[in-house]
Amino acid sequence: MKKVAILQSNYIPWKGYFDMIAAVDEFILYDDMQYTRRDWRNRNQIKTPQGTQWLTVPVLVKGKYHQKIRETEIDGSDWAAAHWKALVQNYSRAPFFQEIAQWLEPLYLENNYTHLSELNYRFIQAVCEYLNIKTVIRHSWDYTLSEGKSERLANLCAQAGGSEYISGPAAKDYIEPKVFEDMDIKLSWFDYAGYPEYPQLWGEFTHGVTILDLLFNCGKESCTKMRYVTQ
Repeated sequence: MKKVAILQSNYIPWKGYFDMIAAVDEFILYDDMQYTRRDWRNRNQIKTPQGTQWLTVPVLVKGKYHQKIRETEIDGSDWAAAHWKALVQNYSRAPFFQEIAQWLEPLYLENNYTHLSELNYRFIQAVCEYLNIKTVIRHSWDYTLSEGKSERLANLCAQAGGSEYISGPAAKDYIEPKVFEDMDIKLSWFDYAGYPEYPQLWGEFTHGVTILDLLFNCGKESCTKMRYVTQ
């Protein structure tokens, strides 16, 4: 049974995103969807002594009301050095900062990204490599896209050879189970609840920050704080 998940790309996503990747055989980045502002596509949160702080990648949106995520261009390059500086300032005391910095710093300072999808993919790939997540990651544009929300997802899953589709719980608002049933695809819902806490800098524990927080604090032991990631 081949398991498939389909999600829009996010910037340095939280640990649950990577757990979903690890839980399936193929993960499809769904960047043919419309870009949404003030969402997780181009930003995420880190912890600081003053609380959580957004790291936001500036993108060109003026007049581009219906652009897809894959079409969304990054506005300039100054953000990369600023994001890395923020990570250094707030995580340099973390036990595994230097270990993570060896591969993370070049991603920020030695690349010139033009499009958001490319940026997100590179960072997601790098984290998966560090955590030894072997899941195949492909793009939605590698496949033929059909009409209809549920129909498109089911068809993508079928084209990937999937017999089970793993969906995030938020999609319960719009997914039609019968579409998957008619295509003989099992529909399952991913559960993000019940994650254990881990040693974390700066006050009260916060789950919903970027996975970089977990990596800086726990290194290779990060997998013990996740459900589907194994060493």
